[in-house]
Amino acid sequence: MRGRSAVTCKLGGGIVARLWRTITGAKAQEQYDMVSQVQSKAISPFAAGVPAKSKTDLKADWNAYAASYDLLSLYNPAYQDLLLEFKNILPQVGQPEVIYDVGGGTGNYSQIVAKAFPKSAVYLIEPDDGMRHMAKEKLSGLDNVVYIDRPFQEFEAPGEDGPRKADFVICAHALYAMPDPHDRLAELRGLLRPGGMMFLLDLGRPMDVADWRAYLFAHLRKKVGLAKALHIFWQGRQIAKQNKAIFKAQQDNTYWTHSETEIASAVEQAGFEILSQKTAYRGYSDLLLCRAVPLRKD
Repeated sequence: MRGRSAVTCKLGGGIVARLWRTITGAKAQEQYDMVSQVQSKAISPFAAGVPAKSKTDLKADWNAYAASYDLLSLYNPAYQDLLLEFKNILPQVGQPEVIYDVGGGTGNYSQIVAKAFPKSAVYLIEPDDGMRHMAKEKLSGLDNVVYIDRPFQEFEAPGEDGPRKADFVICAHALYAMPDPHDRLAELRGLLRPGGMMFLLDLGRPMDVADWRAYLFAHLRKKVGLAKALHIFWQGRQIAKQNKAIFKAQQDNTYWTHSETEIASAVEQAGFEILSQKTAYRGYSDLLLCRAVPLRKD
């Protein structure tokens, strides 16, 4: 009771009650929307009676996502597993001179490579202002990171004598949200010198918000107790809201969904050799380590 009272003082008893019903499954989606409305004073764009929005409107709001995104790295063990997996593959990369982090978000992967390879030039490509601002704050102590503020499909690699080919490219949970992902894969290949490596992590299956909510709450309640778990869920409510938007965009094919076989085929057609492939992120994503094969234009 003491823990519940502490949360109630911060957030208000009615909101906590609604949040608790949300997590425990009593009219989960309806109650979650009610909590969001209390905080934002706005009606959820997916609530009953609201006109359907265009495909553009159904995309995730990455700027809104930015402030809460790093709660994933703090409290989501599945996300922490991804970062560990990434660190473990770095010995295979060698000593890259040029690294591109495409759709680099708040900079979690760029931070790892910038520290691991302090002599490398790391280009973090992120069009969203909120995400890029968070990355700059987080990586402020690193002087080998350059920030590119445009979508990948509008990016032209820097270099005095033509594009500066990369030794290593990172694309983590970004490709699925880009237009024409098969074309983007070809452009990722174009960034790399022959033999260069790519770490590709991509969300392939529909985002089940209720499944993630149950998984994370069970983990947090066991790790930090009920009161703090509720508080963390309240802090991270924007994550669930944007994950709902991702699911909607996946449903109407605005965002790419794929099987393990489909993404492997697309990657190979783009000019890569797959060195290893596995499902990751509790089965929702595909993780591939690839090598750029020589192309005629190389």
